[in-house]
Amino acid sequence: MRRCGSVLGATLHTVAEFRLAHKSKRGPFHARTTPAATGKFKRETGEDLEEEKKKKKAGNAHPWVISGVASQLPSLPVQFGSFGGGEGALRAVSEMSYGSSSITSGAKTTARTFEYGRTHVVRPKGRHLATVVWLHGLGDHGASWSQLLETLPLPNIKWICPTAPTRPVAVFGGFPSNAWFDVGDLSENGPEDIEGMDASAAHIANLLSAEPADIKLGVGGFSMGAATALYSATCCAYGKYGNGKLYPVNLSAVVGLSGWLPCARSLKNKLEVSQDAARRTSSLPILLCHGKGDDVVLYKHGEKSSQVLKSVGFENVTFKTYNGLGHYTIPGEMDDVCKFLITTLGLDGSYS
Repeated sequence: MRRCGSVLGATLHTVAEFRLAHKSKRGPFHARTTPAATGKFKRETGEDLEEEKKKKKAGNAHPWVISGVASQLPSLPVQFGSFGGGEGALRAVSEMSYGSSSITSGAKTTARTFEYGRTHVVRPKGRHLATVVWLHGLGDHGASWSQLLETLPLPNIKWICPTAPTRPVAVFGGFPSNAWFDVGDLSENGPEDIEGMDASAAHIANLLSAEPADIKLGVGGFSMGAATALYSATCCAYGKYGNGKLYPVNLSAVVGLSGWLPCARSLKNKLEVSQDAARRTSSLPILLCHGKGDDVVLYKHGEKSSQVLKSVGFENVTFKTYNGLGHYTIPGEMDDVCKFLITTLGLDGSYS
């Protein structure tokens, strides 16, 4: 069994940091990790990244180092590390993508159109039994997570990793960033962008709707991606989006890492009005994982999300805690994700 390698994390950079970097003419932040034993992250300038590219061309760079650039500032630069499986494993990530797509929110008022970025697909190495849409965090993109997911010992899963639209984000003072919805507070207490969440939930449902009828479907994510996955779970349970339109997909598994439950305040009233909703909430398996050292989405918000879900009828919720874990993932957490998906989706691990 292969295990994912070093951690994949994210650090929140403030507007002040962005302005300081801009004044010093360092250019955009380039966040990367090296295979050093310390596992600590190193931020480099654009010039450093160019030098790294030159070394890589010469064949001197470490083959598992992956560098990422935040597409907009001051977004949430991703720091992602070296993953098990080697260079060949990374190349196995499908270059095929759905390309960019747009979706209209469908609200009764003037609807916004959201332009989604490239969707990266990791094809199953074995018999295709399940498809999971995995959602990145604020400021990230689908490519970074696809490279980690490809290394997991889950040969029966097809992973679909879309990229969120670039939009103004309130928590960044209106600066644009890749975001599944607008957010002013990374917790269940923030203002609710129902239109944005509905659009992202519909985008996810559209991706899953294209899968064969005998394939089990799931959704998961990290940080804001986890929040969007949980919103999709509530749409599935309720049978409708927030705007009242029917939700077309039957989910079999939901995973949320370092996230929170959006629309927690209005959830109870929605789910109490339908017996079908009560049946779906009681049967949908959900895994929530959160580190006690998370200083971006605080641990208490993850814990509260679990409590709220259980209080409104989600009986099959598992909440896992990791002492000292910050706003990133570690191999032990991903092992728990693998075990959950194998059990929940009935995977047999076969390669034929």
